[in-house]
Amino acid sequence: MSVNGQPGSAPQDAAPTNGLDFLRSKMQEDGSSSGIGSLMGFRPDTLEEGRVVFVGTPDSRHYNPVGFVHGGYAATLLDSAMACAIHTTLPAGKGYTTVELKVNYLRPMSEKTGPIRAEGKIIHVGGRLATAEGRLVDESGKLYAHGSTTCMVFPV
Repeated sequence: MSVNGQPGSAPQDAAPTNGLDFLRSKMQEDGSSSGIGSLMGFRPDTLEEGRVVFVGTPDSRHYNPVGFVHGGYAATLLDSAMACAIHTTLPAGKGYTTVELKVNYLRPMSEKTGPIRAEGKIIHVGGRLATAEGRLVDESGKLYAHGSTTCMVFPV
């Protein structure tokens, strides 16, 4: 599916395969990121069942009016990593969407922060709801934010 000429996937595109295989094929097909990852400058680094890592480097394009990286950047990386971690556990014919996102911001980021990693890990995957947790760290392991999500699981 294409939106405004940009490549993307419709939920039903994932239906014929399980979540992990779908994400792996998308990573190989795209070579890096598509959609929100391309827009915000982050890409998948690790795709395992129940665990996903995205990497990105915040810069001045991500700044808020106060001169630091906008909290939405951290929230988007965490939401992507946590929700995709859930996706890796889903069987063929199932999709998901975030219904709740909680982010705790611990320190500001700037273009001096350097590369960051958003790691999402599943907590629970049920028939209708799934939960995951995430951490956003720099190369030295310093924690910038952490969060949790609840996703609704549904047939596609």
